[in-house]
Amino acid sequence: MSIPMSRTRRSWMNALSLVICLIHILPFYILLTTSFKADDDLSSKWNFPGYLYLDNFADAWREANLASAFKSNLIVTVCAVFLIVVVGSIAAYPLSRRQTRWNKFIYALFVSALIVPALTILVPLYKFMVDIGGMNRYWGIVLLHVTFNLPTTIFLYTGFISTIPRELDEAAMIDGAGRLSLFYRILLPLLKPITATVIILSGVAVWNDYTFSVFFLQHVDTRTITVALSAFFTQFSSNIGWVAAGSLLAALPMIVVYLFLQRYFIEGLASGAVKG
Repeated sequence: MSIPMSRTRRSWMNALSLVICLIHILPFYILLTTSFKADDDLSSKWNFPGYLYLDNFADAWREANLASAFKSNLIVTVCAVFLIVVVGSIAAYPLSRRQTRWNKFIYALFVSALIVPALTILVPLYKFMVDIGGMNRYWGIVLLHVTFNLPTTIFLYTGFISTIPRELDEAAMIDGAGRLSLFYRILLPLLKPITATVIILSGVAVWNDYTFSVFFLQHVDTRTITVALSAFFTQFSSNIGWVAAGSLLAALPMIVVYLFLQRYFIEGLASGAVKG
């Protein structure tokens, strides 16, 4: 039997929720005010300008060559997210359905990889990428993103597939479906919520990546948005307005993706963590 929440406790919870929302909204508000201000506007960053200075967007697009950077981001993100979803879902299916000792060990190995920070192995990783010719190559950084996002993906998919009754598999196999056909025709359509969650989590991580991009995509024709915008910060000067405008442009694609997939996001995230 649930105990009703007291009015005082509810008020504190609402106040805490409001504070958390403000903490997340304020940086975005400052980003907006900065991106629409002229260089000679020295007013407080908290004051929204009474005009819209759109030259920051045009200058950032031109000076950072954001057209090429957006192309690089799009190629890397789409390829990486596609492989993460396909490989992660296929790997999670046997780990969820066949609870053998070996599968449990493999699953534990994947989950334990979540605690390994990428920066701790950056030096050997850099040498490895040089040896295989992956420097300044899209396929090289896609391989890195897939590798480092698979543990979380497998964790979420395994937990979600565990909530799907096994009787569904048995019924499909009685009708003559093979394992691969069963997965793609029966289970995959049921994985929409967790797939949307994986797309959002991995997509945002890949799209906003700076650590891998700055080391492994150093050529001007392959650099991503984050690396391109970082060129506005030098030892002796910085153009905050250009960076803010470029960051706002860079955020728009992920905002659009989230708006399309948001109804699946919470459901998939909660279900994927229940039995994972």
